[in-house]
Amino acid sequence: MAQVDVEKLKEIAVRIREMREICGYSQEEMAKKAEVNFEQYKAYEAGELDFPFTFIHKCSLAFGVGITDLLEGRTAHLSSYTVTRKGGGAETAKEEGITIKNLAPMFLKKISEPYHVIYEYNEELQNKPIHTTTHLGQEFDYVLRGRLKIQIGGNVEYLSEGDSIYYNSSTPHGMIAVDGADCEFIALILPGEDQKEELIRNTLLPSFVKQSGELLSSQFVETENDENGLLTDIHFKNEDKFNFAFDIVDELGRKKPDKLAMIHISEDKVERRFTFREMKRESGRAANYFKALGIKRGDRVMLVLRRRYQFWFAILGLHKIGAIAIPATSQLQTHDFEYRFKAAGVSAIVATGDDTAASIEEAEAKCGIDLLKIFVGPDREGWHNFDEEFDIYSTHVKRTELSPCGNDPMIMFFTSGTTGYPKIAMHSHKYPLGHYITAKYWHGVSDDGLHFTISDTGWGKALWGKLYGQWLCEGAVFTYDFDRFDAADILPMFAKYQITTFCAPPTMLRMLIREDISKYDLSSILHLTTAGEALNPEVYNKFFEATGLRINEGFGQTELTLAIGNLLGDTIKVGSMGKASPLYDIELMDREGNIVPAGETGEIVVRTSEKIPCGLFLGYYNGKEDTDACWHDGYYHTGDLAWKDEDGFFWYVGRADDVIKSSGYRIGPFEIENVIMELPYVLECGVSAAPDPVRGQVIKASIVLTKGTEGTEELKKEIQNYVKSNTAPYKYPRIVVFRDSLPKTISGKIIRNQL
Repeated sequence: MAQVDVEKLKEIAVRIREMREICGYSQEEMAKKAEVNFEQYKAYEAGELDFPFTFIHKCSLAFGVGITDLLEGRTAHLSSYTVTRKGGGAETAKEEGITIKNLAPMFLKKISEPYHVIYEYNEELQNKPIHTTTHLGQEFDYVLRGRLKIQIGGNVEYLSEGDSIYYNSSTPHGMIAVDGADCEFIALILPGEDQKEELIRNTLLPSFVKQSGELLSSQFVETENDENGLLTDIHFKNEDKFNFAFDIVDELGRKKPDKLAMIHISEDKVERRFTFREMKRESGRAANYFKALGIKRGDRVMLVLRRRYQFWFAILGLHKIGAIAIPATSQLQTHDFEYRFKAAGVSAIVATGDDTAASIEEAEAKCGIDLLKIFVGPDREGWHNFDEEFDIYSTHVKRTELSPCGNDPMIMFFTSGTTGYPKIAMHSHKYPLGHYITAKYWHGVSDDGLHFTISDTGWGKALWGKLYGQWLCEGAVFTYDFDRFDAADILPMFAKYQITTFCAPPTMLRMLIREDISKYDLSSILHLTTAGEALNPEVYNKFFEATGLRINEGFGQTELTLAIGNLLGDTIKVGSMGKASPLYDIELMDREGNIVPAGETGEIVVRTSEKIPCGLFLGYYNGKEDTDACWHDGYYHTGDLAWKDEDGFFWYVGRADDVIKSSGYRIGPFEIENVIMELPYVLECGVSAAPDPVRGQVIKASIVLTKGTEGTEELKKEIQNYVKSNTAPYKYPRIVVFRDSLPKTISGKIIRNQL
């Protein structure tokens, strides 16, 4: 508290009251502006309490006058320069153990307030929580002598002589002198609006992600949570013997046989409900059927089954016999199958759909191979009929010491292939364990809920959300085997089936918000997540406005499980991918191999020198050169760029291959796409580099307009000006082209090198 005489205290109080009345504020309003309670404000204005610095500062901001006006009753007049000699300055406050002097009290219309501050060392404060306060604007502190411990939000930093810090002062902050000596520093306080980021506490974990008892997966997974339910650490045990089909599905079939595993809706709306007993039995039947056909351990078996329920029987059956499953999408054409058959050494295939089967037959002939072909559907010449043939086989599969488990190869995924031929990421039987976090702490799956992830089973996303993690948490999954995505067709199902958690890629979320979703009952949804591509904040905001649901973004790859995400129990920042999963030791690295500090862009890497986490791939199949290129010196390199803020939140920049190098600037395309997507007439946007003789590269925006919008030269200029005014001017697209569609991979990702 300020040690000023009573008379001066009363004078300041009178000035504050006078300014309040001139400005037309009530005492209640001023109490809010000064961020004190009503009784405190009345005592300050009556001169009954000494004024802390923050109170005077907030009053001066509210009144639009300088601090000198309130403290000294006079107005600053100097406008050219002012000198303050050593030991001088106007004493703004001398709280207990704190001396604050304004170093330019008589300078008119300052854009910042400079202070000389001394914090006395106090032994009693060393082990107590630091008192924090807030004020609008920003602050810069530079330490002259001593050592300062400063807390900003939940972060603590130690500053020594010559160190400095710059921060948003609307974030709760406070400081003390440490190391047994007083601390002297310069503080610059700059005015500004309240710039707090939107922080939202995901308090959903305690309220609905609760288990009715111990999970079977507890034999393999141990977690540690904080008081908010936030995951802080995860450990695995017995993972070297783990086989998901035996240890989870079969055990649930024995111990919880009638528990719902999946609700399946066929394309013609036939509803089927499968229990874990049925999943145990039918996957065992499929395993014996495959063995009878000659499929053996180590064989690569491709599954092209869309969202047919037989996919679950087949993949679990393959897990039991040790054959390697290769999920693939029905969107593949003949040349896609031809490449995949050769690259992966496929020996058998289980597929559905006449067009798909025809493409497979043509690719098989071109490759000159003889595949074992199994068809889900009507009889087809040259193919075994899955439904008719597998039904006669035993449901029992005996597990032996030689059964596949642990580090044995289990599944292979073809990557998206945005810059070349897809690579083949191989995962072991430990891979499902990595999805425990995906399901419980990101999706919010519980054992009495129903989870819906929209994905064809040909993509890794389906294994993220339709099988492994969900059944590790003993939750049921919802599957709709639609042909074409239709928002009006899917939206009524949320209420009908009481779907509790939902995950969809941003592309499909954009399709949903184009529908009038306000007329649908989505009240059963407790949690919403997205991944697969970066989420534009505009999609987030529109979805929240329409539904009240917040989209929780996550980041992973074909090569690993959820590595970064907005996990339950933590705060989230809108537009951020979230924080690093406790499963992975995540760093950001520059091109020289140095770990970059907060605020700088770097490649997302996973440290593997200490341990290789469950969920990280074994390497690329028949791709040692590719594996060595991305996994070396104790780090797996994702090829994705991001920056991390001071609170540990990651913000996506783009693929390293997509970074635009223009006039010495390195520019990520995603930020520009976000800005362009804010325009109401933009349906899709892809930003890429175009060669330029002067700048090396310039930014090119390829834009798909909404129906009825004409792509004129005036519209191009409007887009360019909008980007200039909403981000750094050097990031505006010098080239704008309008297109009917954007080139994409089969998985729906934009192929930028074709823009």
